[in-house]
Amino acid sequence: MPSLNLRERLVDPKSPDRRPRRAAYALPTFFTAGNIFLGFYSIVQSFQGAMAYSGGNEPLAMEHFAEAAKMIGWAIVADGLDGRIARMTNTTSEFGKEMDSLADVITFGFAPAVLAFAWGVFFTDLSPIPFLHEHLHRLGYFVAFMFLLCGSLRLARFNVQKNPQPSNPGRPDRKYFVGMPIPAGAGLVASIIYLLNGQPLKYWVASVVWLCLIGLTAFLMVSTWRYPSFKDISLLRPRSTIFLLAAGGAIYLLWNFPQPVLFLMMTSYALSGILIRLFGAIRRRLRPRGTPHPPHQPEHQIG
Repeated sequence: MPSLNLRERLVDPKSPDRRPRRAAYALPTFFTAGNIFLGFYSIVQSFQGAMAYSGGNEPLAMEHFAEAAKMIGWAIVADGLDGRIARMTNTTSEFGKEMDSLADVITFGFAPAVLAFAWGVFFTDLSPIPFLHEHLHRLGYFVAFMFLLCGSLRLARFNVQKNPQPSNPGRPDRKYFVGMPIPAGAGLVASIIYLLNGQPLKYWVASVVWLCLIGLTAFLMVSTWRYPSFKDISLLRPRSTIFLLAAGGAIYLLWNFPQPVLFLMMTSYALSGILIRLFGAIRRRLRPRGTPHPPHQPEHQIG
């Protein structure tokens, strides 16, 4: 008797069009619900960190802020799994897509915005320059809100546009994101806080730099710059020995040195879109006149 794959095992025998069983749709929804919970828990940890720091317990505040950052990291894993599981089990649906987008707004929009303000602005020591206190806090509110707003716009654009075109199209045989995905933006914020062990920023110069970084991340999410997509990577395909060794080395480094490795991963991905845009502009300037441009490449995003 031939063995059946996962998609075939979940088919409802009573369905004339071989649709999956109703219970199968609960599996990707379970991961989406876990994504929402992790975002909610991250927000709670940010609040607890702020209260602990206000009460003079800085070590406890650092633990809460670091925990909030880690929850966002785990939510990125859950967000990637729900889409892949839905495609593997043939249980993709409009309901699942809409719920996933709402979950992303909470976990990768609201949660990192709250964490970014509480960790990077709220406890800054402005005693040497008192007049900056009110203005820096107002700027912090605005930039954190812009991060949330730009992330929401990024998700809305993906939901309504079928084939958005990047301003710097790439090779037609590759798949790209148009603008940095919101999980990557949230991951960049969380990786920096996790790298610093949740130690809140105290100097106003560091807070200003932090707000500039948050603003740049917000811009990258709503930009039309090209970002690499790893949707084509399949774990079920046979791989070469070199690939397996590289994957094993990456897992070893990630397990033993999670903070610097995650920071380098998130920073490298954020910079990749900037570098692709920069190199593309240089290449277009050096291209001889009359050379045809490459065809546009539509956006493909993991759900």
